[in-house]
Amino acid sequence: MKDRDKLLHQIKTDNWVILLILGAGSSAFMSAPFTLGVIAGGLIIIANFSVLQHTIRCAFSDRGAFRGKKLALIAKSYFRLAFVGLIIYILITNGRVDPLGLAVGLSIVVFSILNLGIRSAWRTSSREAI
Repeated sequence: MKDRDKLLHQIKTDNWVILLILGAGSSAFMSAPFTLGVIAGGLIIIANFSVLQHTIRCAFSDRGAFRGKKLALIAKSYFRLAFVGLIIYILITNGRVDPLGLAVGLSIVVFSILNLGIRSAWRTSSREAI
């Protein structure tokens, strides 16, 4: 397994762990709409991250699938963004989801990447101390 694949696997695992921790914590201490927002936002962003990863892998694969398909790649990106925006709009206007909880849930991938960066820096600094 390449280093890139290990990092992506770690980020994906961290996404689910962080969603579980935030979902459980918010269900214990926050209201139901807030918890629903955290869980819905987390599921949306994890799915979006997976689709983005698949699109990029296909576009930059060794088979040369990227040649001549720049417009299709851009269109897929805009379509994905519009679809996620529509889902978020429906969730907020429906009134069952707290917008702040949704924002926390939508930040799960950012938390995972930040966690990975902090752990990598910690490992590097602890190796230098030895």
